[in-house]
Amino acid sequence: MLFAQFAAAIAATALPSPLPTAIVGAVGETQAVASARDAADDPAIWRDRRHPERSLIVATDKQAGLNVYALDGRQISSLPAGRVNNVDIRVVRAGGRDRVIVAASDRNDRAAGKLALFELDTAAGRLTEIGRYPAAVGEAYGLCLYQPRRGPLYAFVVDKDGLVSQLRVDLAASAAPIVRRMKLATQSEGCVADDRTATLYVAEEDVGIWRFGAEPTAAVTGDLVAAADGQRLVADAEGLAIAARGRRGGWLVASSQGDSAYAVYRLPDIAYVGRFRIGPGATIGGTSDTDGIEIATAPFGGDRRGGIMIAQDGDNAPAAQNFKIVRWADIKAALRLR
Repeated sequence: MLFAQFAAAIAATALPSPLPTAIVGAVGETQAVASARDAADDPAIWRDRRHPERSLIVATDKQAGLNVYALDGRQISSLPAGRVNNVDIRVVRAGGRDRVIVAASDRNDRAAGKLALFELDTAAGRLTEIGRYPAAVGEAYGLCLYQPRRGPLYAFVVDKDGLVSQLRVDLAASAAPIVRRMKLATQSEGCVADDRTATLYVAEEDVGIWRFGAEPTAAVTGDLVAAADGQRLVADAEGLAIAARGRRGGWLVASSQGDSAYAVYRLPDIAYVGRFRIGPGATIGGTSDTDGIEIATAPFGGDRRGGIMIAQDGDNAPAAQNFKIVRWADIKAALRLR
């Protein structure tokens, strides 16, 4: 009955795609963010390799800062970092130790956005700030990290007007110089880098998904690989995530915000394979109007051995917005992904 009610609500509030759309139930959710109205935005995952059940979620309250959650959704800590919009995580070897680096797009100054860097204390579940670095000509909106097998860590910051700036992160020098810029024509935000193939994907909200090389020496022009056609992907095209499989394969997942769904494309050829919505579970609501998403296909223990997807929920009424958790295995089964 819950699934039927969810489908009816979508039909009443959106113009759904005419294509078949599976419904997958949420199995978990985070505590609601502290800020009211449009506040929760983008999640990232740090996975504890030794004890996957102790992994952490870092997510933005774009009115206030960054929250750290346990996998059961319990909020562990909050850092008042101001208006940070998107977030990403990588583990970097520096100073003889592994450091969990958290990056966020800083939009506190809408005329000159920055890259904000933090370090995650995984034992305590707390963040400390490293620094903030000029990154955007206008309002910093989207953010994703790229970590090649050899070489430095890079950050991509997406201006609200479509300017994409690539910065080289130098932790030793506490610097992040801009090394390349690309430009899309209209408002853009979501991005994700595939470290395996040195590929960057950026969502231009009313146009679709663009593919660029992720290396700083790559071309500054991209290819439109998935259009916001009103069927597979309904504008706004928002958050992007990669469900990796093997050395090059897996799937690119995009938030089809216009009809509260998610479009799935096979990697590396970006062939459309299906779409789904996140519906309510036994005691947990579904999602709508999703901004940011994240996927990790490694095992997290228990019934999440096939990995998880985390999606922002734009309407978690009567509470404030939050993030829902779905088993990646359930999505694969619903779309018959092989």
